[in-house]
Amino acid sequence: MSDAKLTLVSHHLCPYVQRAAIALTEKGVPFEHRYVDLSAKPDWFLAISPLGKVPLLIVRQDDGTEVVLFESAVICEYLEETQPGTPLHPADPLTRARHRGWIEFGSSILSDLWGFETAKDADAYEEKRKALIDKFARVEAELKEGPFFAGERFSLVDAVYAPIFRYFDVFDTITDTEVFAQTPKVQAWRATLEARPSVVDAVTDDYAARLREFLLAHDAWLLKKEA
Repeated sequence: MSDAKLTLVSHHLCPYVQRAAIALTEKGVPFEHRYVDLSAKPDWFLAISPLGKVPLLIVRQDDGTEVVLFESAVICEYLEETQPGTPLHPADPLTRARHRGWIEFGSSILSDLWGFETAKDADAYEEKRKALIDKFARVEAELKEGPFFAGERFSLVDAVYAPIFRYFDVFDTITDTEVFAQTPKVQAWRATLEARPSVVDAVTDDYAARLREFLLAHDAWLLKKEA
């Protein structure tokens, strides 16, 4: 077990930050948030972030030295290996590998989601909407009885998909995207994760307002569909 003091360097909208925050909370690990403006990255941040991205996890050790971890997958794996709370990965190697694959699939969904939310015309919007529908159909086929991805047990896969679903909590207030119209299991999973305390607490109270500001700044076609 690590007794290091942890600081999660964050951005208010970043889904990868949310993954790490959810994992920390599920593990019962105390940590601090330190937010940065990615449109005006401060020098201290650029000095410690090799990729210029969040999240970063600053690990302050007992001797006062600090080690910086970057990339959400690395951070979550570190927490899994060093913190004794409830395991978030399956013990079986084959099942664990399968989970890691679906985590990567979640990252591919985020790539399409970026194109969807920043689309500036109807054609680009529809192209990404269909890509999302196709990918969630694959997820639907993988889900079993629930309530979580792996059944009764919350896992890192859940921590990855919860921030994806959170986007749609805001999109749904704008228009019906119909992305989940044919995926009842995904809809049930989404509802379960939406109520999970670790998921709720992974963002600040003004998340929805900030996401709307982001859409406005990118002249998102999605906003033009608002009733």
